Amino acid sequence: MQMMLTEKQIRVLRFFRDYRNEHGISPTLEEAAQALGVSKITIYEHLNHLATKGAIQRNKAKARSVAILFDPDQPQSVNEEPVPSLPILGTIAAGQPIEAIEDREDVSLTELIPSGDDFYMLRVQGHSMIEDHIDDGDLVVIHRQTTANNGDIVVAIVDGEEATLKRLYVDKGRIRLQPANSTLKPIFPTHLEIRGVVRGVIRRFC
Repeated sequence: MQMMLTEKQIRVLRFFRDYRNEHGISPTLEEAAQALGVSKITIYEHLNHLATKGAIQRNKAKARSVAILFDPDQPQSVNEEPVPSLPILGTIAAGQPIEAIEDREDVSLTELIPSGDDFYMLRVQGHSMIEDHIDDGDLVVIHRQTTANNGDIVVAIVDGEEATLKRLYVDKGRIRLQPANSTLKPIFPTHLEIRGVVRGVIRRFC
C-alpha cells in the first residue's frame, strides 16, 4: 500500500495505533493532544487528513472510534500502483503580478478528491449556486450524511420529491434552502431530507 503522509501525520497515526493496541480503544482528542504536546484542534485536523488519505476510519458520532487502516511501520507493497499526484510548481497572481518562483510540491489527488464508500459525485445542472463558484456542468464531491451544519451546501430532497443543491439554514425552527444566485429566491420546504454535504468541486476547462 502506497500512502503519502507527513512526519506529523505519521506521529499521530503511530500514537493512535499504539494506544489502541495497549488499551483496546482509541484515545480522546485531549489525551492525544497532551501526549503529543499539541492542541486538540491540531489532532482533529491531522485525523481529518488521515481519514481523507485512507489511513484511518472515523465515526464522528462516537467517541474513541478511530480505526487504523494503515500501519506506517509495515513494509509497503511494491506491486500496487502509487496514489496519483500532480506537482504544484509555485503560486500565480490572480490580482496584482508577483515574482514567478518555482517551488515544487507534490500533492496526492486523494487529498483533493476524497474517496471511500461515504463519498460520491453529482453533476451540477443550472446556475443557482454560481456565486459560490459552482456552475452548470461542474462535478461536486459529496460526503454521504443525513445531517448538516448551518451554512453547509447540501444535497436535499425537498418535500419528498425534488432534489436540489443549496445552502442550508435553520432559524427558529424554520428551514431555509438558500441559492447562491442573487436573482433567485430561497426555498422554505415543509419537509426536508438531507442526502449529503458538498466537500469539493471539480471543473474542466476543455
